[in-house]
Amino acid sequence: MPAPSFTLRPATLADAPGFIRLVIGLADFEKLDPPDAAAQQRLVRDGFGDQPRFETWLAFVEGVAEPVGYAIFLETYSSFLALPSLYIEDVFVLPEHRRQGIGGALLKQAVALADRRGCGRVEWTALDWNTNARQVYEQRLGAQHMSEWCLYRMTQDAMQRYLGRDAACENFHKGVAPVPAGA
Repeated sequence: MPAPSFTLRPATLADAPGFIRLVIGLADFEKLDPPDAAAQQRLVRDGFGDQPRFETWLAFVEGVAEPVGYAIFLETYSSFLALPSLYIEDVFVLPEHRRQGIGGALLKQAVALADRRGCGRVEWTALDWNTNARQVYEQRLGAQHMSEWCLYRMTQDAMQRYLGRDAACENFHKGVAPVPAGA
């Protein structure tokens, strides 16, 4: 029996509940804590508010009302290329809808958007244990694993420790006054 057909489209505010369900599905797949209620509200605000911080595309399968997959994209900038880069934060398809080409179509959509926007590259990360995804990226897409670059992450707790809790940093964080150079 052939796989049902699917469509991709940009997400709208009306899609927010389905998008949140997919983000929770990704957290479950990655064995991470899902976003709590406050984080879910921020996702909706940051994805669909007046100044979106990211762009979401959804995948819909014929005969299924809710989205079955999603991808989040945002632009970064390369000073050496002097061009934007399209960064793919998430690509996720519900397990029961995998192997239908949906994930590949979401990736292709990202590459097409990057090309139309004049981006110099497309970048993303993959968990080291996700060998299936890594094989697809390297063998089918021709993407390169960038072993010479190390991904670093600073959490909010680490940011607060780094910035300290003094009044100057608190005021800077609130946008009151800049921290002097060399501080």
